[in-house]
Amino acid sequence: MQIGVIGTGSMGTVLLEAFIESKAIDQHQVLVTNRTMTKAEALKDRFPAIEIASDSVTVAKKADIIFLGVKPLQMPTILRQLAPVCHPDKLLISITSPISVEQLETMVDCKVARAIPSILNRALTGSSLISFGERCSQNDRQRVTELMATISEPLLIEENITRVSSDIVSCGPAFFSYLMQQFIDGAVRQTNISKEDATTLATDMMIGMGKLLEQGHYTLPTLQQRVCVPGGITGEGIKVLEEEVGQMFDHLFQQTHAKYEEEKAKIADAFSKSQ
Repeated sequence: MQIGVIGTGSMGTVLLEAFIESKAIDQHQVLVTNRTMTKAEALKDRFPAIEIASDSVTVAKKADIIFLGVKPLQMPTILRQLAPVCHPDKLLISITSPISVEQLETMVDCKVARAIPSILNRALTGSSLISFGERCSQNDRQRVTELMATISEPLLIEENITRVSSDIVSCGPAFFSYLMQQFIDGAVRQTNISKEDATTLATDMMIGMGKLLEQGHYTLPTLQQRVCVPGGITGEGIKVLEEEVGQMFDHLFQQTHAKYEEEKAKIADAFSKSQ
């Protein structure tokens, strides 16, 4: 089985690294291309057995499964180029959220799916979000799910929760790393702790908290209850959070969804012009 990757930007690279290092696929099975070839060449420096193709059509011709990691507005152009070689036996997988499987099916005759990864998959953990087109057989669905399961916990999702699911799975690490950095910076500004020590303590705390949740010792509510002793110091901190966080996350999801709808409108227009 040949695996093609068109677009070796941030998430395309994460997928490829995770698949190879998890031993889900062998380097010899991989064929990649990228608009900026130096990025593809940098991957080959690390994984010498992968093959670099000069263009996306070559990748699609040779590969059985093709991961598309290009920017959303570039997708109609790429799909138009790939359509003549995307025969019905091939499987095309988009890793970008604003493009639906229904839109993919209007452009190519092959089987299509969408698999939205997370940067957490680089550590062979976290979720991935999967949707299948109508042409995918049960065997296709199983094959994609098993492949993604080597680096993540695959979750089958409907189109109407794609954005919020991606906000949580894909954007969440950036959102919470920002909050954690603010937590660290506040400690440094208000006390004598060094940034290095605060960063080490906060990082270890986050890793440890994740393990508590993963191992099932606590849920988020019971963890808070266990640490927050009535009348104690933690409770005073919680009061501040209750007062100042407010509807911050409501506003966050409103903003990401507004941007998503804006992108979808642009993409729909681009797809209509490509047909």
